[in-house]
Amino acid sequence: MTEAILNISVDGSVGVVEINKPPHNFFDVELIAAIADAWEDFELNPRVRAIVLCSSGKSFCAGADFSKRENVTKERSPRQLNPIYQEAIRMFACTKPVVAAIEGPAIGGGLGMALTADFRIACEQARFSANFNRLGFHPGFALSYTLPQLIGQQKAAWMFYTGARIDGLKALELGLVDALVASDQVRATALQWAREIAVSSPRAVQTTRATLLGGRLERIRQAVARESEVQAGQMTSQDLQEGVAAARDRRDPVFKD
Repeated sequence: MTEAILNISVDGSVGVVEINKPPHNFFDVELIAAIADAWEDFELNPRVRAIVLCSSGKSFCAGADFSKRENVTKERSPRQLNPIYQEAIRMFACTKPVVAAIEGPAIGGGLGMALTADFRIACEQARFSANFNRLGFHPGFALSYTLPQLIGQQKAAWMFYTGARIDGLKALELGLVDALVASDQVRATALQWAREIAVSSPRAVQTTRATLLGGRLERIRQAVARESEVQAGQMTSQDLQEGVAAARDRRDPVFKD
């Protein structure tokens, strides 16, 4: 029997979704769709008032698995929305607050996944990187919208252009995470935050959240459409092949003019 890619449970008034693809929890369409399905089920459950997203294994989510050839050379029409991002829109559409427990690396699209949450709890050992440009292609998973909204245009540009990998302390300084705790307290703290939210009126919380987020979902749709269009021409490029090879060899990439 195939092991489930998600562990789903309800802890009091908190729905918990644990990604279960250790050690690095690489994502694909199946995983993102499964998370979106779980969140939609929680939305229909009046008992659930807040959600925690967490992971088993070493990484929160290390993004796409570029060791698989199809993720480096897969062709797609510029007019076609990336299927992964289509499922990600469903995550962003969730109406209940989400707290992410980030105990390990959140890299590339894994960082994008972390930013689907309202709040992020991390530890100093966590790592964050928007490493798309370093790999040779345009950012995705709506990060071109969500990251500047969260930490500001200049800081987001620095993370995008350099692909810098930052630790939990730097992430807290940038405003990328909301709280930094000991590594063995990350999940418990995320649950505590979710339980505190769950004490409030669920209708009041959801309407307040809708007011604060405004037209975010439409802007995310626009962002992933742009990301998908640009990425389509870069997924078969020499730059991507060099970027992935450099990451595998733990060296700086050498991109041609």
